[in-house]
Order: sequence, then C-alpha cells, then structure tokens
Amino acid sequence: MSVFMSAFAGLVGSFADLLQPLFQGAATAAAIVLFTALVRLAVHPLSRAAARGQKARTKLQPQIAELRKKHGKNPERMQKALMELHKEEKVSPLSGCLPSLLQMPAFFLLYHLFSSQKIGGDPNALLGHELFGAPLGERWHDALAHGGLLGAQSVVYLGLFAIVATVATFNYRRTKRQLAAAPATPATGPDGQPMPGMGAMTKLMPLMSFFTLVSVAYVPLAAALYIVTSTTWTAVERTVLYRDMPAAGAAMATAA
Repeated sequence: MSVFMSAFAGLVGSFADLLQPLFQGAATAAAIVLFTALVRLAVHPLSRAAARGQKARTKLQPQIAELRKKHGKNPERMQKALMELHKEEKVSPLSGCLPSLLQMPAFFLLYHLFSSQKIGGDPNALLGHELFGAPLGERWHDALAHGGLLGAQSVVYLGLFAIVATVATFNYRRTKRQLAAAPATPATGPDGQPMPGMGAMTKLMPLMSFFTLVSVAYVPLAAALYIVTSTTWTAVERTVLYRDMPAAGAAMATAA
C-alpha cells in the first residue's frame, strides 16, 4: 500500500510541476482538479451507457407492470421473466451503479494521501501545499482556528461552499421542474416490485445535493476540491445526458 501511495503522490506531484508555470503556489490544488477531471473523463463512457440503460429501463416500465400483474403471486417466475425481458432488450438493471462505484477508489486515495503524515516512511510533503493560504491537508475547523469565519483560510472554504450551494440550487430547480413536468409513476426495482420508500426519496431528491456541503466541511481541503469538482461535473453531465428523461427515471438515476 505504501508503494502504491508513493506512486500516487508522485503522480499528483508531476501534475503540480506541469501546472506550476500557470498556477504558481496553487499548482497542487490545480493538479487535484485536473486529476478529478481526468477520472470523470475516464468514467464518462460508463455514464453515457448508464444514461442509455436508465432510459431503456424507464421505457420498460409498462412491460414490467404487465409482468407484475401476471406473475405477482409467483416471485420466482417474476424474477425469471424480468431477467428474460432485460436480456431480450439488452438492458442491465445495475449499469447505473458503475460510474459511482468506479469513482470511489480515486476519492479514497486522495483522502488517504492528504490525511497521512508520512508516505513510504518519509514526511508527506504534499501536506504543506496550499490553496490561497489554506493547507490542502487541513479541514474547515482548522481554518476556523486560524482567523475565524472570515479569516484568509476560512474564506477559501466559503468559496467552495458557495460553489456547492450554486450547483445544489441548480440541481434542486432542475429536479423540481422534472417532477412538475412528468406525471408521478411508481418506480420499480430490478425485481419489478415497487421500490420501498421511493415516493419519499423522490420528494427528498431535490434537496440531496445540499448534503455535499457537510462533506466539504469535514474532509481535508484536497478531498473537498475533488468533491466540488466532481459534483459540478456531475451536474453538467446529468443535465446533458438526462435532458429528455422523465421525472421518475431521472430521480432513479440521481439516486444511483
């Protein structure tokens, strides 16, 4: 693990060296943004496939409803019929989970890198790198201890909070428009049965983006940059990929 983390630290350092002429003291922060963008770019084909799959699953809802009426009392037959339907239509019930799952290792690597005092037995030099005076390895409560809410370090976090709040407000309004434009239809899971709590989830969905504010406040600044960059990318990506998606399907895609 230490060898792997050393290699990852070297990669971040190489990106920072590459960006040094443009970003000077903020080069490492810019390298994290670049790394995040590259991760999202690598996962984008899967996101496109997930969007196509979700649209296909949404179109299958009437057929699934018929199967539920026909085999509702026979779960095994119902499951088999659903598997046959998905196979026939070349739709994977779980494709929407892959983009999110594949991003998690990148985030945890970055989190661990900027939470470790030593890498490969040597002091972690990256912890001393900053973004406008705020160390990349520290958290918001550390910034508050150096100057208070409006101190130089805390202002960096306030800027990130503003970006997250803007993206969350955009997602909130978009989701509300989708829900208002499409009639409410019961969402079903891979087994064809109504998804428990989906009605409450649909009502809560417009507010979920605001929960990112909590994550940004509690993780190291480097990881917060990853979250903010990834969240912004996601908002733009889903706006494009799910622009013609009915409300129920869009809500399920967001939940995935």
